[in-house]
Amino acid sequence: MDIKPGPLLSTIEIPDDLKKLKEDQLPQLCDELRQYIIDIVSVKGGHFGASLGVVELTVALHYIFNTPYDQLVWDVGHQAYGHKILTGRKNVFHTNRIYKGISGFPKRKESNYDTFGVGHSSTSISAALGMAVASRYKGEKDRQHIAVIGDGAMTAGLAFEGLNHGGVANSNLLVVLNDNCMSIDPNVGALKEYLTDITTSHTYNKVKDEVWKLLGKISKFGPNAQEIASKIENGIKATMLKQSNLFESLKFRYFGPVDGHDVVRLAKIMEDLKDIPGPKILHCLTVKGKGYKFSEEGNQTVWHSPGLFNKDTGEIVKVVPAQPQPPRYQDVFGHTIVELAEKNSKIMGITPAMPSGCSLNMMMKAMPDRAFDVGIAEQHAVTFSAGLATQGLVPFCNIYSSFMQRAYDQVIHDVALQNLNVVFCLDRGGLAGSDGATHHGAYDLAYMRCIPNMTVSAPMNEEELRNLMYTAQQEDMGAFVIRYPRGNGVMTDWKKPMKAIPVGKGRKLRDGKDIAILTIGHIGNLAIDACNNLAKQGIEAAHYDMRFAKPIDEMLLHEVFSKFDKVITVEDGCIVGGMGSAVVEFMSSNGYMAHVKRLGIPDSFVDHGEQKELYAECGYDAQGIFNCAVELIAEKRNVMVS
Repeated sequence: MDIKPGPLLSTIEIPDDLKKLKEDQLPQLCDELRQYIIDIVSVKGGHFGASLGVVELTVALHYIFNTPYDQLVWDVGHQAYGHKILTGRKNVFHTNRIYKGISGFPKRKESNYDTFGVGHSSTSISAALGMAVASRYKGEKDRQHIAVIGDGAMTAGLAFEGLNHGGVANSNLLVVLNDNCMSIDPNVGALKEYLTDITTSHTYNKVKDEVWKLLGKISKFGPNAQEIASKIENGIKATMLKQSNLFESLKFRYFGPVDGHDVVRLAKIMEDLKDIPGPKILHCLTVKGKGYKFSEEGNQTVWHSPGLFNKDTGEIVKVVPAQPQPPRYQDVFGHTIVELAEKNSKIMGITPAMPSGCSLNMMMKAMPDRAFDVGIAEQHAVTFSAGLATQGLVPFCNIYSSFMQRAYDQVIHDVALQNLNVVFCLDRGGLAGSDGATHHGAYDLAYMRCIPNMTVSAPMNEEELRNLMYTAQQEDMGAFVIRYPRGNGVMTDWKKPMKAIPVGKGRKLRDGKDIAILTIGHIGNLAIDACNNLAKQGIEAAHYDMRFAKPIDEMLLHEVFSKFDKVITVEDGCIVGGMGSAVVEFMSSNGYMAHVKRLGIPDSFVDHGEQKELYAECGYDAQGIFNCAVELIAEKRNVMVS
């Protein structure tokens, strides 16, 4: 790489090097760190705005605390680029999110500075509290435990569960609230309004400033300084605010709000907080995309992960294709739900904090009273949808596949058990790409098909997605899953009149006599290529699009096992318990004997990379399907010869 770090940053490999700097050098280091992130991400891609917003916070944390002995936990990890650069990964940072490169998120096996593997939101407080309790148990009284969590992630129930326990656990825990009024899309809900009230209250800020001045002179009070300071603080607040701070009602000492971009002051505050025992919250106000004009002034959602861009002009690099391209599946969802809702007044839209990512923002704009962003709260999203369904409405609950894992109990208990008409649209089903294992939608086919009262489907193309959505919104369809992948489909002429698909019915796309290939979902398009290549080798492969993992098309499977003794199943999901498992279960239950080879995500966690790279690694790209078929046919011919 020809991108060089600045003079101060070039001297820093680990936080011990950072500690050699003088306080008045920290602002320059922050400027250099911010510029290095801009330089690399502009040409390599990745998450952007979040890391720029916490540069000063990152520097202050590693400057004051003794990491990795002091345990630093980043929530989600979108903001951890500066952390990675300062902790031994500066020279490989250009491989971030690239196949076989470093992860885009903190990852325990990557560095001992990454204390907890993250990717999903709101885990930091619970994890850091567990570490703090463990340290107390082991007698490590000097060890600090810091959770850095954003205001968006703070809306999740898990964060409050951690706070609720942390306030009474008597452990050395510091929660740094990074308040930038954003998650990926703008934050919503009552907590956002509460934090805004805190940050804009002149009276409250004046009180906190006075209290902080007292705490800064704490040595003058003698050995009971903390107790005295606490009484002074509480007395002032009780008189002037006439209300309890939310965090302090949970028994956390609250400090702030403070300027999250004043690195020198942050360092001094953190140095003081080290000496205050028990659970504490430091409320930092930051700007997402800080220090890069186009990100600060532009659309924060776009600059969360902008792809490649010209760092000088702020122009996001877009490849203009010579021919019309298929749309993204999520955009097909967005257009289709608006189209359906215009004709069916019962349809409602719900998403947990991803309206632009899943394209529900189209419905929110067209029908604001019928589409809801409930914040980072997947469990609530599902049960809220169940509540709507009890009143005769048809909610389309759109959640990324890997995030739906967080609401599994609600799917079973609140929807399926009551046989309610809720449509689950699982975006990012299958291998999702450069975000890696935390974001792959590997398990939905398996974990959904084992639930009673559940229909589980996956479209092969855009037209099929529209038809499945149309099918799911009909009367009394019960719980209905439609899962589709991240990225583009295969059809340019996709906006066709919708029609119902018989539930549990697949389709034969190609006849053959040598081997049967059964697919579900978008990955079936790669099987088409494989079948064409097999035909060139004189192998006639039949291709069946199953469409449904539950109920499985038994009539179709009777045809398959009556004609073929060599069968391949292909799915962009885990092999264990997936569609292929359903096929084998059918074969066993009905007394058929065949050699079935299941292709899909293996029983291991798959790292990050482009989807095509990961398909190849797992052996179910077009070449992998082709190779598997050739091997099975060769086995068959060898048996016949012998």
